[in-house]
Amino acid sequence: MARTQARDYDKKRDVITSHAAKLFARRGFAGASISDLAAACGVSKSLIYHYYDAKEFILFDVMRDHIDELLKIVSAADKSSPDAKQEFRDMTRRLMRCYAGAQHKQKVLLYELSYLSKTQRAEIVSKQRKIIAQFESLLAHAAPNARHDRALLRTQTMLFFGMINWTHTWFKPSGHMSRDALSDLAANTILGALD
Repeated sequence: MARTQARDYDKKRDVITSHAAKLFARRGFAGASISDLAAACGVSKSLIYHYYDAKEFILFDVMRDHIDELLKIVSAADKSSPDAKQEFRDMTRRLMRCYAGAQHKQKVLLYELSYLSKTQRAEIVSKQRKIIAQFESLLAHAAPNARHDRALLRTQTMLFFGMINWTHTWFKPSGHMSRDALSDLAANTILGALD
């Protein structure tokens, strides 16, 4: 007889990936063991292996959960908004707010991609490219003068992500600038360069 899945199966996997994100962000994927993860979760190694066959699958779920959330946010952009510049600012705010609660996942996504299998890595990279394409399209709508210079538009889009993707390394929410103000500053810097 097949074993039935517990009702809280997904919730327990979420607990594991949440602890894994913190552990991998702090120690790096290679520097963290399943024993470390089990201790962080307050469970046995065998329970971790009940949910995941290998550490690499945990890493993949950490990245996939995060990238799917980012993709969902970016896909909700209103490209028909009459105020495209404000929509670009608003989308930047939504993305930065997501980063605020997911700094460990963001760090893992940026630093640990090489540990995924070729197939897993291809899925994550494909989703990253979709996010970039969505923002590039939004930027083209907000800065019509740059629409015809695809190379410039792509460069500005990549500069934009270069600004916001690494804020987890230095931004302090208790500092002199709020996250929304920082988001607006990043968006306005890119928009101003394309006017």
